[in-house]
Amino acid sequence: MATLLHLDSSLSPADGSASRAVTAAFRQAWEEQHPEGTVVYRDLAAEPVPHLDGLAVSAAFTDPSTHSPEQAAALAGRLELVAELERADAVLIGAPMYNFSIPSTLKAWLDQVIVMGRTAGPESPLKGLPVTVVASRGGSYAPGTPREGMEYVRNYLDGLLTEMFGAEVDFIVPELTLAASVPAMAELVPLAEASRAKALADAESKGKSLAARVGSAA
Repeated sequence: MATLLHLDSSLSPADGSASRAVTAAFRQAWEEQHPEGTVVYRDLAAEPVPHLDGLAVSAAFTDPSTHSPEQAAALAGRLELVAELERADAVLIGAPMYNFSIPSTLKAWLDQVIVMGRTAGPESPLKGLPVTVVASRGGSYAPGTPREGMEYVRNYLDGLLTEMFGAEVDFIVPELTLAASVPAMAELVPLAEASRAKALADAESKGKSLAARVGSAA
């Protein structure tokens, strides 16, 4: 049966997070298609993975028989995350925009699982892996908007996941999520509501269609 790796990174709880609401809708649609399948879930905000350090990096490129206990422990934690990713038939990532970029907890996870010669590089076994990213943001960074040039979530993740893994990356983008709470954005509330509704509908349809596609290939 197909396995979905689901990552959330929003600091907000489920009832206050746009990205968590949309990833939940995607996951529900996926699970309806695969009631006997597996979902591996990581809440990177509640249980952040360690930032990559020199011990984990050096251990990945040296003979295991020479590892110190600290190197061995650091590498073991890294390889656990890598194995989760390698077992996945599809990946779902909640990536809200914080200060124009992704949450540091998500960056830490990416740094841990990008291992040149194993998960990353021309011969990556993850080539073609479907990755759906829910890239929520408080304002709008769409083409033609004043802040178009400050969009460092979708552009970054698309480039990184495609270049390193050869992944097949798709995005769902709920925008203007702060409109209801920021008085200066009050006139944008209808657009925000429309964006949220579209994102939830896209999550349901994409979750269902991807589950059917991956399930038929499994």
